[in-house]
Amino acid sequence: HVQLVESGGGSVQAGVSLTLSCVVSGYGASHGCMGWFRQSPGKEREGVAAIYPGGGSTYYADSVKGRFTISQDNATNTLYLQMNSLKPEDTAMYYCAADPPGSPFAPYDCYSGSWSTRVYEKNYWGQGTQVTVS
Repeated sequence: HVQLVESGGGSVQAGVSLTLSCVVSGYGASHGCMGWFRQSPGKEREGVAAIYPGGGSTYYADSVKGRFTISQDNATNTLYLQMNSLKPEDTAMYYCAADPPGSPFAPYDCYSGSWSTRVYEKNYWGQGTQVTVS
């Protein structure tokens, strides 16, 4: 049973930093792409950042490139999203996601952005953590 639990969201002022965490359990040692998505009211869910295990290759959406950093700690099975210089347009519910076994995505799709862009319906998803920037 795969479980993803996010934390670290909050209400902050523009310009500050926040770090989101996602503790993953039951995913297995040879997991695939993992990443962060966000969704604002009335908008589609969008991929923000992704990381492929092993080499640690990463992808960032243009809107967050240079401000957000995705990382993972294999010892604690935790995925992080460091968010700097937050803007009001970053306000959204943030979701942690993991690519399930048997998905149609190859490793290249993770760090090229294809996995993040597709928003695969069969991803494992967390419950979300709200980030509000004013």
